[in-house]
Amino acid sequence: MSSNDTSNEPVITSYAQAPARTVNAGGVTYAYRELGPKGGIPVVFFVHLAATLDNWDPRIVDPIAAGRHVITFDNRGVGASTGKVPDSVEAMADDAYTFIKALGFEKVDVFSFSLGGMVAQDLVVKHPELVRKLVLTGTGPRGGKDIDKVVATTYWDILRATLTRSDPKEFLFFNRNATGKPAARAFVERLQERTVDRDADISVKAFRTQLTAIQKYGRSAPSDLSKLTQPTLIANGDNDRMVPSVLSDDLHRRIKGSELVIYPDSGHGGIFQFHQEFAPVAVEFLAR
Repeated sequence: MSSNDTSNEPVITSYAQAPARTVNAGGVTYAYRELGPKGGIPVVFFVHLAATLDNWDPRIVDPIAAGRHVITFDNRGVGASTGKVPDSVEAMADDAYTFIKALGFEKVDVFSFSLGGMVAQDLVVKHPELVRKLVLTGTGPRGGKDIDKVVATTYWDILRATLTRSDPKEFLFFNRNATGKPAARAFVERLQERTVDRDADISVKAFRTQLTAIQKYGRSAPSDLSKLTQPTLIANGDNDRMVPSVLSDDLHRRIKGSELVIYPDSGHGGIFQFHQEFAPVAVEFLAR
């Protein structure tokens, strides 16, 4: 047996231990992590506004990685990926396509959250053959009502968080009530479980460019999502202040045969607050 045969190596199913890797494509070095058993169709995770590889909740990633090859990545210009952040969601989708093809995959499942869900929709519309199944969480359709207001909400909550020395995600993703506050703190703590080889934070300039892209997306003509044939799971909290919860209903109406899960008394991060309920739903949907 050759020394580089990895078939006997234990499969890593903990996101905290997932090795950091890079791949070069289109003049960009993309940073990514992978875990779970190789083989079969991988699940590629599309991350949210301002997020890096360190922003995925291990309580969502790990259950999926128990049975599937999972890949998370930094979009161009974010975290450890090189290049400049595109100022449109379409261009982000083009980069995601470039990244997936660079890894040699012909077919993937996509798990997306927030901005990642917008990128995922643009990817599926342009390359329907690439995506087998789609999970859209905390997101909305192109041209969706009030998506362009994300910018103002984001800046307001960052200010509130700065004044209270908290993580902005505690305000942006969770209700500020008796259930939301502890859920927010628990989520932020889980994001610290990886102690080695952490990702670089997004730069302020890159973050502002992403906000510009979201604003454009919110103000542009809707995509025709009636053409989508991919099985689609849509989830959100019932009180999403960032990407209003009604937009999840809107997506559900536009995508034929899609499934919709709305969690009570929760916000943009409803899937993280309800990870114990949501993770098995996502695993079952992706395994079907």
